[in-house]
Amino acid sequence: MPVGDRELNVLGEFKPFGLVAEAFDGKSSSDNPQDDYSYFLFDPEVARQRDDAENTVCTSSTTDGSEHELFIGGNRIIWSIGARVYKRFSFPSKVLKACWCRMGDLSEALLCVLQINSLTIYNTSGEVASVPLPHSIISVWPLPLGLLIQDAPEGNFSVHIPFSSPSASLSTRDIARSRREVGYSSQNNSTATHAFDFIYKADGTSGSSHLILKDPLEEPQPTYIEERGKLNIIKEFDERTIWTSNCVPLMASYNKGKMQHSVWVAEIINSNLEVVKSGLSDVVPAGVLTKQISFRRIWQGKGSNGPSSKVFLATDDDAVQIICFLLHEQKKLLSVRLHSVEIDDEIVYDIKPDMSWSIPAIAAEPVIVTRPRVNIGLLPFVDIIALTSENSLLLYSGKQCLCRYTLPSFWGNHQLSWVTKSSETSIIHEIKATGLTDAVQGRVNVVVNSGKIYRCILRCNPSSSLVNNCITAMAEALNPSFYNHFLVLLWGDSGSAFMAKVDSAVNSEWESFCHVVMTLSRRSSDVSLKLSSSDSHSSWEFLINSMYHKNYGKHNSIAGIPPVASCNLQGSDSSRSLLMRTDNHEESFYIELLKEILDSLHAVYESLKLDILRKRDVSLLVVLLCNIADSLREEGYLDYYMRDFPSLSNDFGMCQSSLMNEIPPSLFRWLESCLLHGYSSAKISDLPFLIRKDGTSAVCWARKIVSFYSLLCGAEQLGKGLSSGVCYTVASGSHSTKEELVVLAMVGEAFGLQELDLLPVGVSLPLRHALAKCRDSPPTDWPAAAYILLGREDLAWSCPVHPRKPKENELHTNGSLTFQSAPYMAHLQPVTIPSLVSDTIELENNKLEDVDSVDGSLMDGMEHIFNSSTQLRYGRDLRLNEVRHILCSARAIAIQTPVSPTASDQDLQQAQLWQLAQRTTSLPFGRGAFTLATTCTLLTEALTVPKLVLAGRLPAQQNATVNLDPNVRNVQELKCWPEFHNAVAAGLKLAPLQGKMSRTWIVYNKPEEPNVVHAGLLLALGLHGHLRVLTITDIYQYYSQEHESTTVGLMLGLAASYRGTMQPAISKSLYVHIPARHPSSFPELELPTLLQSAALLSVGLIYEGSAHPQTMQILLGEIGRRSGGDNVLEREGYAVSAGFALGLVALGRGEDAPGFMESLVDRLFQFIGGKEQKTERFYFLTQPVDEHQRTVGQVMDGTLVNIDVTAPGAIVALALMYMKTESKLILSRLSIPQTHFDLQYVRPDFIMLRVIARNLILWSRIYPSEEWIQSQVPKVVQHCIDGLADEMDDANNMDAEAFVQAFVNIVVGACISLGLRFAGTRDGRSQELLYDYAVYFLNEIKSVSVSSKHSLPKGLSNYVDRGTLETCLHLIVLSLCVVMAGSGHLQTLRLLKFLRNRNSTEGHSNYGAQMAVSLGIGFLFLGGGMRTFSTSNTSIAALLITLYPRLPAGPNDNRCHLQAFRHLYVLATEARLVQTVDVDTGMPVYAPLEITVRETEHYAETSFCEVTPCILPERAVLKTVRVCGPRYWPHVIELIPEEKPWWASGDKDDPFNSGFLYIKRKVGACSYVDDPVGCQSLLSRAMHKVGLACLRTSSTRTERMGAVTLDQLISTFSSDPSLIAFAQRFCEPSLNNSSDVDFQEFCLQVLFECVSKDRPAFLQVYLSLYTTIGSMVDEITSATCSLGDSLSLWSIKLALAYNEALLNGRLTIPNGGIVQSTFLGSLKKRLEEILNFSLCVTNDVHEYLLSGRWPEKDTTGWKRSILLSWYLQWHGVPPSIGVRSAREKIKLVNISSSVPLMHLLFPGTHVTAIGEIYRCWLSSRVDK
Repeated sequence: MPVGDRELNVLGEFKPFGLVAEAFDGKSSSDNPQDDYSYFLFDPEVARQRDDAENTVCTSSTTDGSEHELFIGGNRIIWSIGARVYKRFSFPSKVLKACWCRMGDLSEALLCVLQINSLTIYNTSGEVASVPLPHSIISVWPLPLGLLIQDAPEGNFSVHIPFSSPSASLSTRDIARSRREVGYSSQNNSTATHAFDFIYKADGTSGSSHLILKDPLEEPQPTYIEERGKLNIIKEFDERTIWTSNCVPLMASYNKGKMQHSVWVAEIINSNLEVVKSGLSDVVPAGVLTKQISFRRIWQGKGSNGPSSKVFLATDDDAVQIICFLLHEQKKLLSVRLHSVEIDDEIVYDIKPDMSWSIPAIAAEPVIVTRPRVNIGLLPFVDIIALTSENSLLLYSGKQCLCRYTLPSFWGNHQLSWVTKSSETSIIHEIKATGLTDAVQGRVNVVVNSGKIYRCILRCNPSSSLVNNCITAMAEALNPSFYNHFLVLLWGDSGSAFMAKVDSAVNSEWESFCHVVMTLSRRSSDVSLKLSSSDSHSSWEFLINSMYHKNYGKHNSIAGIPPVASCNLQGSDSSRSLLMRTDNHEESFYIELLKEILDSLHAVYESLKLDILRKRDVSLLVVLLCNIADSLREEGYLDYYMRDFPSLSNDFGMCQSSLMNEIPPSLFRWLESCLLHGYSSAKISDLPFLIRKDGTSAVCWARKIVSFYSLLCGAEQLGKGLSSGVCYTVASGSHSTKEELVVLAMVGEAFGLQELDLLPVGVSLPLRHALAKCRDSPPTDWPAAAYILLGREDLAWSCPVHPRKPKENELHTNGSLTFQSAPYMAHLQPVTIPSLVSDTIELENNKLEDVDSVDGSLMDGMEHIFNSSTQLRYGRDLRLNEVRHILCSARAIAIQTPVSPTASDQDLQQAQLWQLAQRTTSLPFGRGAFTLATTCTLLTEALTVPKLVLAGRLPAQQNATVNLDPNVRNVQELKCWPEFHNAVAAGLKLAPLQGKMSRTWIVYNKPEEPNVVHAGLLLALGLHGHLRVLTITDIYQYYSQEHESTTVGLMLGLAASYRGTMQPAISKSLYVHIPARHPSSFPELELPTLLQSAALLSVGLIYEGSAHPQTMQILLGEIGRRSGGDNVLEREGYAVSAGFALGLVALGRGEDAPGFMESLVDRLFQFIGGKEQKTERFYFLTQPVDEHQRTVGQVMDGTLVNIDVTAPGAIVALALMYMKTESKLILSRLSIPQTHFDLQYVRPDFIMLRVIARNLILWSRIYPSEEWIQSQVPKVVQHCIDGLADEMDDANNMDAEAFVQAFVNIVVGACISLGLRFAGTRDGRSQELLYDYAVYFLNEIKSVSVSSKHSLPKGLSNYVDRGTLETCLHLIVLSLCVVMAGSGHLQTLRLLKFLRNRNSTEGHSNYGAQMAVSLGIGFLFLGGGMRTFSTSNTSIAALLITLYPRLPAGPNDNRCHLQAFRHLYVLATEARLVQTVDVDTGMPVYAPLEITVRETEHYAETSFCEVTPCILPERAVLKTVRVCGPRYWPHVIELIPEEKPWWASGDKDDPFNSGFLYIKRKVGACSYVDDPVGCQSLLSRAMHKVGLACLRTSSTRTERMGAVTLDQLISTFSSDPSLIAFAQRFCEPSLNNSSDVDFQEFCLQVLFECVSKDRPAFLQVYLSLYTTIGSMVDEITSATCSLGDSLSLWSIKLALAYNEALLNGRLTIPNGGIVQSTFLGSLKKRLEEILNFSLCVTNDVHEYLLSGRWPEKDTTGWKRSILLSWYLQWHGVPPSIGVRSAREKIKLVNISSSVPLMHLLFPGTHVTAIGEIYRCWLSSRVDK
C-alpha cells in the first residue's frame, strides 16, 4: 500500500533559548563563538521528582508541560523552561558535559556536570555535591544503576567528548526509571571500594576503564566484565562508550581498532563472593562490601568505519524493543531487536542472532507518535522519524513505514523557501530537509537546506478525547500485526484529516476514524455474506445442530468444556472455529481484526458509560459499534446497544443469520452482581478483557471502579492484582476493614472527590459509603490525600510533612491534594495560616498615645504583639494593653507636681524621677520575656531598638519634659547596662527562623564603633541559637574590639548557641578570658571580673551535661580562687559563676560521673563550710594546671576557706550536679541547721540556697501543700516562731532574730523550689499556695486588705528588716509567675500591678524589686502568652541561674550575680501553645480539647478540658489530645510520654504543626465565636419548618422574609457556598406552580437532611435520582423525546442494589445508610408505576421475546421503544436469541411448569420478567 503524505506543522524557527538569555545578559556573540556552546532538549519528566510512596502527582514549576532546555556555554549552564530561565549555574572551569542521572534511592533527578578536574552534582532543589577526579575523564553517562564514568588511558589527559557529540543530549525516551535495583542501598560507603580494589590491584594491574558512581557522597567504584564465566576489571580503554540508557541498564560502545559496535548490559554482582575467594573474609567485615557492577556483551556488529552518529531505543512493529544505530557512512539505520525475559522479578536482556533489520536513512530521531500512552514494560512505545538521502521524511512504526512528511511552503505569513540573487536572475530554492535533531515526544527539529532549523510537531494525540481513547485502546488490545495494519490504513488514508492537520476539528477527527474502521468492516462484509450463504449447506453445521449432538453433549461433556445448553446460552464459538479453518487467510484476518476492534472499542464504551460528562461520546461511539456488530452479525451486541439507545432500533435491525452469538460484557451488570451477591458470584465474563489487562490506560477509569468494587465486596488480593486479574494500587497506611482498604485504593489511584462526582450516582453510592464509614475515626497513619478524600482536611494538615523543598512546603496538600477536592470546595482549600509573629491586627485601642509623636503611634517594641492568636486568647479584655503600658520604656513618665513648682518642688521632682528611673531601667527584662519570639524581621532591614527614656513629663504643666540632673547623677553610667538589656529585649522578640539566621544580616547590624546595643543583640541572637553562623574570624574580630558589654554578650550568646557541643574553637576563645587558666608563657592580661564571670558560665554552657573531668577540675578550682580582676567586691559573683558552670558540666550526673566525684564533692563541702578531708586525691584536684602559673590566691583566711565567698557557688554546683538524683549521701551532708548553735554559724541567705539545693535533689518529693513547706522548717526554728508572741528579753530577742531570719529564708527557699518544680505547669495548688505566701509577706511589710488563707506567724517585721522582707516577697512572686508562665493569670497580674504601684508611691523602688516585678510580668505573659517553661534538667538549671536569690541593688550592680545571666530563662522556654484553626476558613477558632496526662507521683492518669488557644502540658506527661464537643469532627492525637524537649518549630514529626491544630467544623453547627452557648444550633432542627412555611405562604413580603431567614440559617451553619447557593436557587419560594412547590419542598428536605448529617455532597445524589425519575415521567407524558437512552436507569438499579446490600448486611455503616432507605424505596415504587403506565409494553415485550423485533418508528414508536428498553433493563430480560434458545432446550424436558427451570437458566432476570416470558410462551402455543 502506498504511504500517505502528511504536512509537517511548523511551530517556528528554532534557536537555543540559552543564546537569547546570554544576549539579554550582555554577552556578545564574540564571547560565545558558534562552536563553543552546546545544548539539549529534554522532557519535564526527566527532572521531575517522583513520590512513589503516595503515588501522587507533584506539581511544581518544573512540570508545566513545556520542553526544557539545558544550555552549556563555556563555564555556564542555563536551564530554561520554554522561554523562561529556570536556573543558572556557574563553574570555575569550562563545562565538558552535563547530563541527568538518578542515583540510588533518591527520588529526584541529579544534574551531573563534568569539568576538567571535578564532577559537580546538583539536585533540583539546588544542593551541591562535588566529586574530585584524580584522573582524566573522557565523559560521563547516565545508567539506572548510577553514573558511568569513562576513564582516559594513562598518559592521555586531554581527551574528552566534544560539544558536537550527539550523545551529550539526553534521550527523550529515557523518562521512566528502572525500579529494579536489587540489593542496592543508599547507605553504601567507600570501604568496599578500597577493599575490592585491593583484591585486584595487588598484582600490579592497571585500573578500570569504566567507573560507576552510585551515590553523590560516595567515591566512584570500578566496574567488571564477565568473560568466560570470570569477572575481571574492565580495562577496555578502546571501547569508547557512545550511548547509555537512563531507564534500562544498556550501554553501546565502539571499538575503533576492531571497527565494531557492541551492546552491553549492566548487571549487579555480589562482591562478597569474590572476597571469600580471595581469602580476605577475615580482613573485610561481613556486610561492609557493596554491590558491584559488571558488564556483559550481548551483541557486536562489525564493518563500520566509524562510530554510529546516533543511538537510541525504539519499538518494533510487534512491540519488541530495538536498539537503533544510525550509520551515516552507509546511509542506513540498523535496528537490533532486544530480547528481555523476567526471571525472579529481574529482567534479563539479550540479543539473539539474525534479529536485526535496517532502513535507509541519513538522519533519524526517536519520537512518540502512534501510541502516545502505551508502555512496553518500563519503556514507552517509540516510533522513528527518518530522513532519507532523497530528502524524504518518513515515519516508521518499527520497520513499517506509515507516512511521508513534507514541509509547508509557508509558515504563517512567512515563506519558508529562500531566494539567491545573481547578477542576472533570482533563483528560488525549494526547501528541503537535510537533518533531524532534538526530538522530544512528538516534536523534532528539522534542519533545512537554507541552514535554518525549524521546530516541528508530529501529530500525536487527536484533539478529540473519544478518538484518542479509541486509538489507545486499540493500540493496547489489538494484536501488534492487527494494529499495524490499522495504522497503515489510518496514516496512509488521505481522508484522515486529523492526521494531516494539527488544527483539524473534533468532528472531522471522529469522522476520519470511523471511515478507517468502516473500511475494515466493508472488507470483511463479503466474507460474512459468503459464510452466511453457505451455512445451510455445511455438513458440519448440520451435524452440530442435530438432536444427536445435543443429547450427546448433555451426558458426555468433555472436561473443561461446558455442556451444550449453557454453551449455547452464552454463545458458541463453533462459527468462529469454522472461520479460522477457512482457506482464505486474508478474509479470516479481517474478520478477526474487526472482532478485536469490537472488543477493544466495547471496553471503551463501557468505560465511558461510567463518566456522566462523556455521554455525547457514548452516543457517537455506540453508532460505530452497532455498524461493526452488524457487519459481524453479532446479534448479542446489537441487542445490547439498542437497549442502551433504543433509538438505534430503527437503524439496525436484527441479524437474519448470526455468525456469533455472544453476550457482550457489561460493567453495570457486574457492579450490580457484586452488590447483590458478592464478588465471588459476579461473572468475570462481564468484565471486558482490556480492563483486566495490566498497564492499560485507555480504560483506566473503568479499571479503577472495578478494583474499588472488588475490594469492597471481598475480592481476594494477589499481590498488586485481584483474582480477576484487575490491577490496582493502594496507598500506604493501615486498614482493618474493607472500606478502609477501598479508601486507600482510591488514594493510590488518585481518585478524588472530583472524579467521584463524575460517576453515575448509583455507581458512586458504594464508594461514598466507604468514605462515610471511615470519616469519623480513620487510622492515624494514612497519607494526607486520604483524609482530604474523606473530607477531613483537619487530619490532612496534621499529617507529618515529608522532607521537601521550601517552596513545595505550602500544603504539600495544596498541589498534590487538590485533585481530591470537589469543584465546589475549591475555594475552601486550606490556606496558609499567617504566622503569629506577623499577623498583626490593627486595633484602635491597642495604640499608645505619645504626646511627642505626630500620628499618636509609638515604637515601644511591643506594637506587633496584637495578632489573631492573642486577640482570640484574651478576647475583649485589655490585659495585654495594660501589660504593654506597664512595660513601655520608650515614653516619658508622668510626675505629679503642683502647677506652680518651687525650688523644693524641683528637688522633689528629681527625687521622684530618680525613683521612677529605677523602675524604667528594669522594664527591658519584662519586655524581653513578654515579646519573646513573637515577630520576624526582614533580613534586608536593620533591627529597630526602642528608646529607653528616663525623662519625665509634667501633666500639670502641659506635659513639660523633665530630665535627670546630670550634675547630681551620671545618667550615661546609669543607662549603660539598661541599654544592654533593652537591646536584648529587642533581639529576643525575633522568632527562631526555620532556617539559619543570615551571617550577613548580623554583620549588617554591626556598628562601626562597639556599643552596648549591638552587644545586647548578640546575646539575644545567641539565646535563639543564631550565632552558629558566625565564623571564628568574626568572633575574634568582636573580641579584638575589647568592648566589655560586647564581649559578655558574645560569649554568652556563643555558649547558648553551642550549648552542650564542647566545640573546641569556641571553648578556647572562652578560656582566653579566664586569666587564672593561662599558662605561664601567656602575656599577662588584666580582664574585668565581669568578663571572667561570663566566661566561666559560658564554659559551663558549652560543656553542659558532658561531665568533662578536666573542665570540672578547672571550674572547681575557680570557685575557691580569688578573682584577678579590678573589683575585689565581685569575687562572690565570680565564685557563683564558677559554681553554676561546674553544675552545668555535671548536670544531673552526680551519681554516674567519673570516679573522682567523691573528692570533688568533699572539696565542695569544704567550700560550703563542712569538715575538711584532706586526701591524696584531694591534693591532686587542687593542684594548679601550671606549676609556674602566676600567683592567684585562694579565697582563704589562713588555713580556712572564706565560705562567705565560696559557699553560694558550691551549693548551686551541688544542686545542679545531683538534681533529681535523690542522693541520700549529699542530702545528709547538705543539711539545714537543726540547732541554735548551727544557726549562729550559717548565714540565713545560705540556708535559703541549701533548701533550694536539697529540694532540687529530692525533686519528686516536692509537693504543693502547706504541710510540705512547714516540713522544711526545722523543729527548733518552728518552736521559736510559734513562741514569738511571748515576751522576750534582749538575749532572747537576738536569738529570735536569728530564728526568724532562718524561718523566712527557709520558707522563701521552699517557695522557689516549688516554683521550679511546677514551672510552666499552671498547677492550681501551687498557684494558691505561692499567692497566699506572697500576701502573707506583703501583710508583714504593710497591712493590706487581702489576707492569707493559712494561719502563719505574725510580727516578722519586728525581727527582720524591711529590705529582707521585700526581697523575700518579690522572690515568691517571681516563683509564682514561673508556675503561671504564659497563662496571663489575672489574679497574679493584679498582684504584680499592686507591687509596682506600691513601690513607686511609697518610695521603695529598689532596682532589684522592680526587676523582679518586671520579670514576673514578662513571665506571666511569656512570648505574648504563647510560650511557657519546661522542667527538664537544662531548663531548671537556666531558671535557677535566672532566679538566683540575690537581687541587684542598682542598674550596674553585678557583684554577686551578673545581670546578663537573668536572660538565660530563654533557654528554659518551650512553645507549647496550640491553637485550633478551621480548615475551611483558615481562621483560628475556639475549640474544646480534652487533654490526658499520664500518671505521676502526685496524681493518677487525669483528663481535663481546655479551650484553645491554650498551653499544653509537657511532653513528658502528655498522653492524649482530643478535640471534643459536638461542633467539630473528632480528632485524636495519641502521644507516647517521653522525657524530651518540646518539638522545635518546623520539626517534621511535630504532631501539632508548630502550634496549629487543624479542625473541621460540622455542617449544621456554628462556631463558638458566633454561638458561644449553642442556642443557634437548635434552630437547625426547625429549619425545614421555617422553609415549608415560606413555601406555603402567598404573601410576597412573607416570601421575601422567609427566604432571607432560610439563607441566614444556612450561611450561619456552613461556609460552603454550594449549600448557600442551593438554598437561594432551589429553596426560594418564588414560583406558584404546584410541581415547582413540590420540587422546592423536596429540595428543602434534602437540604435539611444533608446539613443535619454533614453530607453536603449528597445533594447531588438526591437531586440526580429525583430528576431521573422526573425525566422518565416527562419522557412518557410529553410529545417529544428528550432522553433517547436508558443509561440513567442503571444508576437507579445500582442505588437499589446498594440499599439491598445494606439490608442484607453485606455492607454496614453506623446510623443507617448514607441515603434514606425510604427514599430509595419510593424511587423503586415510582419506577414500577412508570413501567406499568402503558398497556402496550406487554405486547412489545412479547414481540421482542418471540422475534427480537423492536417497535416500528411511527408517532408512538419511539416512546414504545424507550419503554421497552426500560423494561428490559429494569427486569434484566435476557437477549431474545437467548430466550429462544432456552425455549428450545426446555421443550426437551417434560415438566409441568417451566418457571423454576427458567429461573435457573436466567438467574439475573427478575421474577416478574420470568413470569412474562412464561406467559409469552403460553400465548404463542395458543396462537399456534
